[in-house]
Amino acid sequence: MLNDTLASILSNITNAEKIGRSECFYRPCSKLMMNVLNILNKEGYLGKYEIINDTKGKVLKIFLLGKINKIGVIKPRFSVKKDNFEKFEKRFLPSKDFGILIVSTSKGLMTHSEAKEKKIGGKLIAYCY
Repeated sequence: MLNDTLASILSNITNAEKIGRSECFYRPCSKLMMNVLNILNKEGYLGKYEIINDTKGKVLKIFLLGKINKIGVIKPRFSVKKDNFEKFEKRFLPSKDFGILIVSTSKGLMTHSEAKEKKIGGKLIAYCY
């Protein structure tokens, strides 16, 4: 039984990127995972992904581009106000305007730069650079 499936899939992606694979598979899949993968796809860190119906359930097939240096979840899920993103950018990202923080807001999942533009806060979910 997996305790944190999001952390597990992100470490699976990291390991597959490090050894140079072009795709990786993961089971089980959830809405949160697919939303995070959509954001990473939109930002250009991952390729597309497919959901394959297997006899045991759904399997995610993720196509990798080789652009990820580091990716991971943020535990505990820190609450961030609309003006305090820079503190967490310094903590989790290597430099300014390099990488993304994924934030869960009342308007859905988005990157920290989108949350700054819309002037809303939320809880930090993951980082990627």
